[in-house]
Amino acid sequence: MTKLLTLVLFLIGAGGPLLACGVTGPACETPLGSYRISLPETPPTDDGYPALLFFHGAGGSGARTLSNSAMVSAFTSAGFAVIAPDGLRREGSRFGPGWSFHPERPAQRDEAAFTDEVIRNAAEHHGVDPERILMSGFSIGGSLTWYLACAKPDLAAAYAPVAGAFWRPHPVEGSCAGPVRMLHTHGWRDRVVPLEGRPLGDGRIYQGDVFHSLMLLRQQNGCNEMRADDFVTDGPFWRRKWTNCTPGTALELALHTGGHSVPSGWSEMAIKWFRDIEMIAE
Repeated sequence: MTKLLTLVLFLIGAGGPLLACGVTGPACETPLGSYRISLPETPPTDDGYPALLFFHGAGGSGARTLSNSAMVSAFTSAGFAVIAPDGLRREGSRFGPGWSFHPERPAQRDEAAFTDEVIRNAAEHHGVDPERILMSGFSIGGSLTWYLACAKPDLAAAYAPVAGAFWRPHPVEGSCAGPVRMLHTHGWRDRVVPLEGRPLGDGRIYQGDVFHSLMLLRQQNGCNEMRADDFVTDGPFWRRKWTNCTPGTALELALHTGGHSVPSGWSEMAIKWFRDIEMIAE
């Protein structure tokens, strides 16, 4: 894409699709669903914008994701587009829109196919670079992020779920399609999705164990040790990093002292982490 074409696409987007697909007004439509998008004020590079693709929690929406002004402004100020897909409401659910990720529940939609559609649509119409997607989500949106990272590790450049991981029964060891680059963030006091998981629906379904989920990815990433290789305990997050793994992979756990939330400072940490692993990949 030439610089002139890039600028033209940006100007068109700023006057049309950016407004049409933002917090208000109609959503951007794809064959399998819809999404919202917020773009930086600056035009994209020749390759396009890097982007945060963020799946909302139970009962949320893409518009509600973009209403998190602190998170969105942190990313757009850093030159990222923010893509916020819409989940589907399951019939009879009291929680509102959600995602089809649980291996033992009927799927309303192929979420991997939908996500691929969203990325391609955002690339075509909003100047997003499909090779520089940081995929994330909160709560069950975080769980969807884990399952997509396992099934389609090349769908995004890296993954940064928050407060949601695999559910029981956990995936079988070695069943993920390939190694990944992941930063998982979780609250030490989270009681909605505890680190150990918990039963729901009178025990009909069980949330998974974050530490078991990380073990599965350590194996998938070819890490030599169960224990972490590097530790950071200054600042708002306690971070455990596994670095003695297959080259090009990344795996890290960031804990914070709060509960079930996207914590303050997460955006800045995730942006720096993503840029750092991009530099390593180069």
